[in-house]
Amino acid sequence: MSGSTGTVPAVALALYRKYRPATFSEVVGQEHVTDPLRVALSAGRVNHAYLFSGPRGCGKTSSARILARSLNCVKGPTPDPCGECNSCIGLAPNGTGSVDVVELDAASHGGVEDARDLRDKAFYAPAEAKYRVFIIDEAHMVTTQGFNALLKIVEEPPDHLIFIFATTEPDKVLPTIRSRTHHYPFRLIPPGVMRGLLERNCAAEGVTVEPAVFPLVIRAGGGSARDTQSVMDQLLAGAGPEGVTYERAISLLGVTDAALINDVVDGLAAGDGASVFSTIDRLVEAGHDPRRFASDLLDRLRDLVLLCAVPDAGDRNLVSAPADELATMSAQAERIGPATLTRYAEIVHAGLVEMRGATAPRLLLELLCSRMLLPSVSQSEAALLQRLEQLERRPPATIAQGGDPATPAPPGAPVFTRRSQQPTAAPPVAAAPVAAAPVAAVAAAPVVAAVATPPAPAPVPAAAPVPAPAAVQPPVAQPSAPVVAAAPAAPLVAAEPSTPVTTGGMDAMAVRRIWSELLAAVRSTSRSTEAMLTNAMVSEVDGNVVTIAHTSAPLARRLAEARNTEAIATALATVLGGTWQVRCIHGTPGATSQATTPA
Repeated sequence: MSGSTGTVPAVALALYRKYRPATFSEVVGQEHVTDPLRVALSAGRVNHAYLFSGPRGCGKTSSARILARSLNCVKGPTPDPCGECNSCIGLAPNGTGSVDVVELDAASHGGVEDARDLRDKAFYAPAEAKYRVFIIDEAHMVTTQGFNALLKIVEEPPDHLIFIFATTEPDKVLPTIRSRTHHYPFRLIPPGVMRGLLERNCAAEGVTVEPAVFPLVIRAGGGSARDTQSVMDQLLAGAGPEGVTYERAISLLGVTDAALINDVVDGLAAGDGASVFSTIDRLVEAGHDPRRFASDLLDRLRDLVLLCAVPDAGDRNLVSAPADELATMSAQAERIGPATLTRYAEIVHAGLVEMRGATAPRLLLELLCSRMLLPSVSQSEAALLQRLEQLERRPPATIAQGGDPATPAPPGAPVFTRRSQQPTAAPPVAAAPVAAAPVAAVAAAPVVAAVATPPAPAPVPAAAPVPAPAAVQPPVAQPSAPVVAAAPAAPLVAAEPSTPVTTGGMDAMAVRRIWSELLAAVRSTSRSTEAMLTNAMVSEVDGNVVTIAHTSAPLARRLAEARNTEAIATALATVLGGTWQVRCIHGTPGATSQATTPA
């Protein structure tokens, strides 16, 4: 044992430590912080206290070390340390450190005694550098008493003393301390910038990584550079000769395979419940977590909603996916539609909340899938919009098949001759008076003669014009005229155009009585318009203008579109005859009925 001493292999250095930035120019995704600091260092405007805040792993502590390195460089303060002096070498990412730069972890040294000890050491002059720099990490863990002990020295420090506080929760830092610092908020790193960082690191490591792996790693890292590089480090450690493959990545990270998500989305788009539930069964049999699958499905729905709103979302880096997967998602978004996708996302989001702490997550996953497949069971506006969108996106041939049962029904012709066939039955009605009343014909002749030849009789010039209006007015204004005078009114009305007489005597209550027939006529033109009219009501009829009120403001706006108002006007002309105009407004049925009943 003592004769042969074995050598312990060196532990591989983590990626986030190996490629830690050494200057502000190497810090990625935080230009809003590094650029002002570089300008301040170039101008020599150095403050006595700084506060770096932001999510974990975004570069706060690394930037604090770079700031200390830039201040204590021989050429400093400078935004670009030389990297050759003792201070730059000691404060390098893998350096031994410097006696003039003290880094404290407030999570374990946040008490009042630690603060007093730091305060006593702060008055000593630097040993070899220009400044003594105290980096206090996790500053929100310092107690109130500890902050109070540091308050005086932070407020009026010696010229050689600089404090740098780093924290993930700046609100927990004592306000009197926070107000005496320059506050620089760090942010999460965007996916595009993070991908460039990963590609550079993997190229430096000499490992091949499939392009489809990078979105998985970036999503797992959540925008944190340290977390993302730790995930990639794990994948690189288990990579074989072929490099990091997509299959290996999804198995190690526990991410749902894109093929399973595509199967569920395609099944939902087609309304195929068998495909959806069989995919869930395969998912559970493969050992995947239903909660994780629901989260991944919500991410996919988010991508599809963005592709509906922004067709070039892939080029704008709003959606990160391989080219073939992006083409698949674009086809899915075009096939489903934005209203349906939005309702799916709302259901999945609510299901994720219900899955927290649930003992049967598979059951909840199946229930939320059943809710997505059955929009008719919900009375919400989102469900109604989904049904309307499905009707509008249905091919014309399918809609024609849905309305065909009414077309091939010649034996059922009496059903269609209630009101809608009355205009076509008008010619036989006009023929009946001609053959029915010889007396009416005799009576009609003098009326026509009286109207046509008033100036002919010379002896009675004043009497000729008087009977003419008297003969015309009684049939129209006096329904109580004698039978002989009422008989010619039918031929007169039949001879005139039917439009003004039909529209003149119609009111809102009369249109409501034929509402079912009107819906049937609308159905033959547009099934989506007929569906939107389900909860609508006739508000008023003013001449040939019909006002329709709907309880839902979005549906009222959609009914007001030209194609829908034309479909309703055509149905009114079919059922009642004449020419109509339609207005659609937003209102409640109760208020509408109260407003129209007195009239």
